Amino acid sequence: MSHIPPALFVALAEAVPELHVHCAEPWCLVGSAAARLLGAEVGVADVDVLVSRADAEVLASRWADRRDPCYAPADGGRFRSLFARFRFPGMPVEVMGGLEHDAGEGWQAVTPGRLVLVGLEGLAVPVPSLDEQIRIFESFGRDKDRVRAAALRRLRQPASVLPIVSSS
Repeated sequence: MSHIPPALFVALAEAVPELHVHCAEPWCLVGSAAARLLGAEVGVADVDVLVSRADAEVLASRWADRRDPCYAPADGGRFRSLFARFRFPGMPVEVMGGLEHDAGEGWQAVTPGRLVLVGLEGLAVPVPSLDEQIRIFESFGRDKDRVRAAALRRLRQPASVLPIVSSS
C-alpha cells in the first residue's frame, strides 16, 4: 500500500468514528482518498464521503460548527447532492448526500457498488472495491478522474515479472 499522508490520517482518525456512529445507512469514501487507501499513488486534498441524503442532513447538524459556508465545489453543473464541506484537522471532509452526476446523458446516481473495508490503525474505512472505483472515476469523465483510474489500474499489474527460462 502506498504511504498514507499524515494529513489524511489525521482527518480520517477524527471523521471515520463519527461516520460509523451517526450514519444510519451505508456510507463510504470515494475520490482520491478512497483510491489512496487502496494503494494508488494519487494526491489527496480532501476526503469525499458518499452518504444518503438523510445522513447528510444528520452530519450537517452534528458538524454545523465545522461547516465551511464559503466553499463552492468545482464542476457544480456536473454534480449535484446535498453537499457540505467541513473543516477537520489535516484536511477538509466533503459530505455528498445522494450524489448524482450528469455526463451528458441525464442525471445518474453515483452508486459505490461492492465495498471493501480498509484497516487503518484500528479504523475500518469502507471504500468501493478497485474495479468499482475505476468504474466511478471513468463515469465522471474528467481528466483528473482518468488519471486516478489509471493509477488504480496499475495496482492490477504484478509488481515484478520474472522471466521464464526454458532448458531445451
